[in-house]
This record gives sequence, structure tokens and C-alpha cells, in this order.
Amino acid sequence: MLAALTRVLGVHNLALAEDVVQEAFCRAMELWPYRGVPANPQAWLMATAKNCAIDALRRERTAQRVAPELEHYLQSEWTLAPAIEELLGPSAIKDDLLRMMFSCCRPELAAESQIALILHILCGFGADEVAAALVVGHAAAEKRIARGKRALAESIKLFDVTAPAEFAARLPTVQRALYLLFSEGYHGASKVSVVRTELCREAMRLAAVLLQHPLGATPASYALAALMCLNAARLPGRVDAAGELHTLSDQDRSLWDQDLVGEGLQLLSASALGSELSEYHIEAAIAAAHSTAIVAEETDWASIASLYDTLIALQPSPIVALNRAVAIAQAEGPARGIAEIEAIAQQQRLEAYPFYHAALGELELRRGQAAQARSHFEKAASLARNSIERKFLEGRLRTCGSGATP
Repeated sequence: MLAALTRVLGVHNLALAEDVVQEAFCRAMELWPYRGVPANPQAWLMATAKNCAIDALRRERTAQRVAPELEHYLQSEWTLAPAIEELLGPSAIKDDLLRMMFSCCRPELAAESQIALILHILCGFGADEVAAALVVGHAAAEKRIARGKRALAESIKLFDVTAPAEFAARLPTVQRALYLLFSEGYHGASKVSVVRTELCREAMRLAAVLLQHPLGATPASYALAALMCLNAARLPGRVDAAGELHTLSDQDRSLWDQDLVGEGLQLLSASALGSELSEYHIEAAIAAAHSTAIVAEETDWASIASLYDTLIALQPSPIVALNRAVAIAQAEGPARGIAEIEAIAQQQRLEAYPFYHAALGELELRRGQAAQARSHFEKAASLARNSIERKFLEGRLRTCGSGATP
């Protein structure tokens, strides 16, 4: 809705477009409790947004208040409503969505500010969610969003997605934003739930929009879409009906979505048609190794550890290093895994991450050090970001106390 309205009103009127979207949702909050949720909530919201946009344009009868190329249509009462109907149609919205993604990637902004802007405007992230996705403080996230909005407001119209050179320059930032959107849904820092399926679906939808554009259908984009499909396929096994979180090795693999696995493998094959090798290729290959293991014992951990070696060379980070250490532990034993964790550079950045401490707890428990494991699980439970994580980690803590093995 915001992308389409920005096309109508002009990028310089982003704040007005946000007001129109907010007004549509406020009307829903006022009416739906009494009239019931419509059969098609999305269509209702879009129709309401169209009416709100028409009202806003009637209030703002000056040429500078709309997108310059649409001025002729939007300043006449005879053409106003038909023009809005056409401009907010499904096919136009898909194009505007892509243009809005790339409009957020203004070259004068730092990459982190560009990503923050995409997550905020197109994905609906608040400052706290942006902060969690970018691993920065709340104040820093707010500043990046505000800086991005100011820069975007200096534009007159949405980005031209037919310009190959500039499209290619902005594409990596768009891909990164979609990756972070999916990650926040898959295993983010939500205080409400350990899995936010709606964010994963939205990331997959936006990735599909990107792939439908000739300039967006690059090997890295295919690899990113493959990674999303392969990971999303396992979502049904992560949390059960009782709200219990299950580790990868404990999941009921019969619940995994085999159609999504197949789609992911096809996309991964398509991503190999070129010389480009991105971090998304490697992560998708890792996800494929997990998704194609019929039982946990068939997982090829040595190959996965090797893939992490390649990934850490492409994208060094403490989180990647932690995942690599866990894979090595599965292939070569818990002692080797602990040594790899202790050797992680910038290890302090993992201190607030509950599953850093949980990983140490699991490995200590596997080598029979229940007291050390308990200490790590206590720390992990104290850092849990929601009730589901806390319940899971407290369960691991009780395992230490019983003296049982995992």
C-alpha cells in the first residue's frame, strides 16, 4: 500500500503516504470489531486506502503535492478517481513495490541505513525490530530510519528499474534486506514468538517479485530464494502445537514441506547458472544438506562444516563462526567444537545471544560436564527473548540436573 501510494503522491510526500496508510488501518480498527473482519481483508484495506488517497488529493490541490508525471490525471476531478483505481491495481502495485525497494537504496546513504529504510517502510519493522536485525541499539536504528526518510524525501519519483547499471549497484542491498527480513521471521529476536511465519512468507513474496524482473533474476537472487524455500520447508517442525521448540535433530521430519524442498532445490540449481558465488549460495547449500537428510543421523556434517569454511571466508561474522563450530562438533566431537567456539573472533558480540551459551551447554553436556553445562544453560535461559525460548532452555537446564545425556 505504501509503495503504491508513494508512486501516486510522489516520493517527496512519503509522510503523506504513510498518513494515508495509517488512516486506512485506523478505519479497520474502528469498524472491524463491530462489523466483523471482511472476507478479503487485503482488498478492504486497499479499497479504503484508495478512498483515503482520493480524499487527501482533494485536500491538497497543488501541483507540487503529487508525482509530477501524474499531475495531469490527479488534478482533474474527472480523472482523479479512475486514475487512482488504475494506479493502485494489482499489476501496478507489484511494479511499484520493486521500485520502492530500490528507491530506498539511495547511494548517498550508508548500506546499513538503506537496509533499515527497506525494513521499516516495506516490511513494517519498528525501530526495535530494525535494531535487532542489524544488531545495533534502538537509538542508532531510529537515526538510520530518520536519515533514510530524509534522503528518500529528496527524490521526486520512484527509482527507474530499467536502468541496468544503477539497478545492479543497488541489488545487493535489496537482497540483504530481504535476507534479514526472512531471518527475523525464522529465528529472530521477537519477544512474542520464536517463529514469525508471516515475515518469512513476506520475504519469500518479495524475493519472487525480484526474480520476476529480468535485471533482478541473478544467480544470487535465485540462491536467496532457494535458501528461503529450503529453510521455510522446515518451519512446521520447529514449534509443535503445544508451543514446544524442537532442535533440528529432534524435529519430526515428516512434517517438513516437501513441495518447498523441491522448489528450493530447483532454485538452487538455477542459481548455479553463472560464475557468481555469494553467501546465499553457500547458505542454501547448507540448508539443502539438512533438508534432504531423511533422518538426522544421515546429515553429512563434514560437508556442512566444509561449506561453513567457505562461508566464513565470504562473510566473516561471529554468528557464522558459531554455526561452523557447531557443525565441526557434530562431525568431530564436542571437545573440538568447544575449542572452535573459544577461538571465535569478536566473541563478545555473542554474549547477549542465548544460543551461543546454549551451544556451549550442549557440548559440555555431551562430553559429560554437567556442572559446566548447567552454568551455560542458566545464562542462556536468562537471555531468552520470548517464553518459547525460555521454556526450551529451562528444559535443557533440567536435563543437566537429572544427570541424563542429550
